[in-house]
Amino acid sequence: MKRRKIAFVINPKSGSDKKTDRVQLIKSLLSDSYESEIILWEKVGDRDEIFRRVTSENFDVAVAVGGDGTVSQLAEALCGTNTALGIIPFGSGNGLARHLGVPLKSEEAMKLIANGTIKKIDRGKINNRSFFCTAGVGFDARIGKLFAESETRGFWTYGKMTINEFRNYVPENYIIEIDGTKIERTAFLVTIANAGQYGNNAWIAPKANATDGILHVSILKPFRWWNMLGIARKMFGKKLDNSKFLETFTGKQITIARSSEGPAHYDGEPDFMGTELIATIDNSVLHVLVPESFNG
Repeated sequence: MKRRKIAFVINPKSGSDKKTDRVQLIKSLLSDSYESEIILWEKVGDRDEIFRRVTSENFDVAVAVGGDGTVSQLAEALCGTNTALGIIPFGSGNGLARHLGVPLKSEEAMKLIANGTIKKIDRGKINNRSFFCTAGVGFDARIGKLFAESETRGFWTYGKMTINEFRNYVPENYIIEIDGTKIERTAFLVTIANAGQYGNNAWIAPKANATDGILHVSILKPFRWWNMLGIARKMFGKKLDNSKFLETFTGKQITIARSSEGPAHYDGEPDFMGTELIATIDNSVLHVLVPESFNG
């Protein structure tokens, strides 16, 4: 059997853990069961050349060793190619890694690199920006912007920001069109999900499946502060779809219209978008390295 040729794309500065020497860690965990090459991504300007290499030099797998942004960018580059995405996660939320069943411990994730199976997943796009987990507008987009500007990372930083911003946040009005059917809602947030969670096992769309060619729309209705704990429990318990505050729809083309431009997000990356956001789905365009048990 032909040995897999694997590129480890290491971003030493991205993600929440910047103390670990990722190059030395990967070298210490390499296996003789595959051919390997380490590609160091130290500067933003290296991006295009690195992505050209991993898509043109016959690698079977390109492994993102870094944070959520590194994973998402490499995933986008690999869409439509025969090179599969692998992940050694160092992110704050690790949303895609968690959804795919990739272990968060590097030693265990490296075992998956050697023994995992390759399957295909979908890609969402919002205003031509790729996302593999979630995208949307509202409160989470506001927090995403602040989190990106913060000097500290991690779950607790995100949690404190959420509590501090909640008291002053005013829900917006949206006109949402799902495969031609329009609805109007005042919402705390509107999330379009290809996979089920934001990251950190916060499940905003528990029934989303990244292989079925369908987007899930989660509309979280306005609520009072005393409802926050119950909503959080359901979200982290993967039961938010049982909440009276969540309304869900499915479709392949989603348009969100709002009265003014403002924050949006895709896979945790904050952006500033206009009054109309259009989301679509590309079915089965990304090969991923996952456990055999992965089913979407």
